[in-house]
Amino acid sequence: MHAFQIKERPARWDLISLGEVMLRFDPLETRIHTARHFQIWEGGGEYNVARGLRRCFGLRTAIVTALADNPIGRLVEDLMLQGGVDTSLVHWVPYDGVGRSVRNGLNFTERGFGIRAAAGCSDRGHTAIAQSMPGAWDWDGIFGTNNGTGWFHTGGIFAALSETTPAVAAEAIAAARRAGMPVSYDLNYRESLWKSIGGRVRAQEVNRELVRQVDVLLGNEEDFSAMLGIAPQGVSDKFAELPVAAYERMLRDVAAAYPNLRLIATTLRTAHTATRNAWGAMALCGDEIAHTPQRDIEILDRVGGGDSFASGLIYGLLQGKPVEWAVRCGVVHGALAMTTPGDTSMATLAEVERVMQGGSARISR
Repeated sequence: MHAFQIKERPARWDLISLGEVMLRFDPLETRIHTARHFQIWEGGGEYNVARGLRRCFGLRTAIVTALADNPIGRLVEDLMLQGGVDTSLVHWVPYDGVGRSVRNGLNFTERGFGIRAAAGCSDRGHTAIAQSMPGAWDWDGIFGTNNGTGWFHTGGIFAALSETTPAVAAEAIAAARRAGMPVSYDLNYRESLWKSIGGRVRAQEVNRELVRQVDVLLGNEEDFSAMLGIAPQGVSDKFAELPVAAYERMLRDVAAAYPNLRLIATTLRTAHTATRNAWGAMALCGDEIAHTPQRDIEILDRVGGGDSFASGLIYGLLQGKPVEWAVRCGVVHGALAMTTPGDTSMATLAEVERVMQGGSARISR
């Protein structure tokens, strides 16, 4: 399969992401409801892609988000700065002193172990970014000749934050298309986010409209089913077996329903236990399938694995690599990201390349 064609242009950033960035509380080996100490990280589905591209792959990235201007928001900023993501597009919203009108999102997530699955509990109502409105950012200026980016990324988590965020996403996507850059969208279905605002019916209304405007679509089988109403046939709810032919058919069904899409990718995950998964991916580009078969991997923290797949895939496409290479890069980067704690990748490009070339886990020193 040949490379995904990208028009080269001078740009300030290689990628810009639009989404929420939360403060994650990690109880390490314990449970949320029994913890006495937490490790903190920053994270967010769309942000994680930008951070992975910056820290692992060395690209220039920025995040478009909003934070309440208080010590928690400044802590999130400090963590983002450590990750190297440009924060110049962050909107700072005045804080009222107690969070009645605006606040920053908190995310409590257990890693899981063995037969105990990973679990999360979000505390993210009335956040600054959820209250964003169309017109809040000058998208034509952001994507214009004085700034510019090579790629724009957002997704279904951002679109689920409030009644207004889908319109903000649509506005940004339209501006990116006018500027002629690729737009990627990760469906990232979260039942908890859609639960109180219309459930799957509303999720499909919103996402079907947004997906008609993008170039690259990412997700897993649950995302495609819940967000678009297109599911792989012959796959049980437990996803114990993932027949390749069923997933290829699903991707082709998505392509038929959304002919604007240039590339559609799905991760392939079978969770034997919380700490041992089979992991792979498949993409459809044009009429050709690129498939990196599942292999068993060991996991320390699965959160953010799909986001790291996305950043590895996008890196390959931005570098003009063949689609098969980009999919394999995404799979390896996702696998490495799940060997370390936190939502974001701690992998290096050299590690990704070594594993892609068949390198072992033998000690390097």
